Amino acid sequence: MIAVSIQRLGAADIDLARAMNALFAKAFEEPAHYADAPPDDAWLAEILARESVVALVALTGERVVAAAFAYELDKLEQRRRELYLYDLAVAADHRRRGIATALIDTLRHHAAARGCSTLFVQAVDGDDQAIALYTKLGKREDVVHFDITPAGVGGIGPSD
Repeated sequence: MIAVSIQRLGAADIDLARAMNALFAKAFEEPAHYADAPPDDAWLAEILARESVVALVALTGERVVAAAFAYELDKLEQRRRELYLYDLAVAADHRRRGIATALIDTLRHHAAARGCSTLFVQAVDGDDQAIALYTKLGKREDVVHFDITPAGVGGIGPSD
């Protein structure tokens, strides 16, 4: 693994949060999704200040070369929580060097410290690199995912 430093972002790390989003936009090939309506500084600071939100960046010098973003989800059926790894990306020129595994390991330690019963992640069918990484680290569970548009937002739904 190359020398990188992993940093958890806090409310003051607005520029790093924007660099994280830029990395996600490039890695996921979704520039419009990340650039069309970027959040203002106050929104980013509010999100990053939450203990239940974990935003990690891997840095080489001042460059963000990888990032992970996760949310804690409190459960209703039992007194427990889960950590959901929502986004994970590594810059193309830094892949296959152990950085994604290091980010996930950092999240595993956070999950343990916060009493999370599991750390879970979804992968898009066909994203073979992500699926191989997650298979190496955990147990696979095949699910079907649905995006349901909130009422009044202008999407497809029974009450629109």
